[in-house]
Amino acid sequence: MAGMTALVSINVGLPRTINWQGRGVQTAIFKEPVSGPVKVKRLNLEGDRQADLTVHGGADKAVYAYPSEHYPSWRDELPGTSLRWGAFGENFTTAGLTETTLHIGDRLRIGSAEFVVTQPRTPCFKLAIAFDRLDIGKRLLESTRSGFYLAVTREGEVAAGDEIVITARDPDAVTIADIVHLYGSASEDQPLLRKASTLAALPQAWREYFVRRL
Repeated sequence: MAGMTALVSINVGLPRTINWQGRGVQTAIFKEPVSGPVKVKRLNLEGDRQADLTVHGGADKAVYAYPSEHYPSWRDELPGTSLRWGAFGENFTTAGLTETTLHIGDRLRIGSAEFVVTQPRTPCFKLAIAFDRLDIGKRLLESTRSGFYLAVTREGEVAAGDEIVITARDPDAVTIADIVHLYGSASEDQPLLRKASTLAALPQAWREYFVRRL
């Protein structure tokens, strides 16, 4: 897979209850790599579920992907932390795709399934549970190493090692990193805010947020 845009690992997990700061919290942040073909459904992968559907999952966030390229930096920044594939709760660990090159609305084909890039991840406290450190969500956003969500446009099957083919680029060319920057800062880049607020693939809540910033 050297030099190829590819699916490095598929990671799934089911909700479970964890004792966190003296209370029981249901979470599906813990994902484990699986081998062989995995069915891709409209709302999730076979063997995977989201715990709190008010903030996770849904058609716009059916699959969470995270670039394998970020793992070396995190290993340097978090020495002694076990960072296997899926450590960030991602379903797809990818190679060849990053937040600075991938755009909202880009279309991907992996195996027999097809996807559209919808939004970056804005981590909740569940990531802190996975890493047992309260600052990890803030650090992830500030680093712009957010990963990205995919909506499923065609159900199918995927397997680790499959090539990721970009079948269409969104002509508006607003990158995942652009959206993270606008969200996580006081940026008053009006042209970019205006463009972000009209992106058809970006979920409505995001677009409304950027409209309010205009």
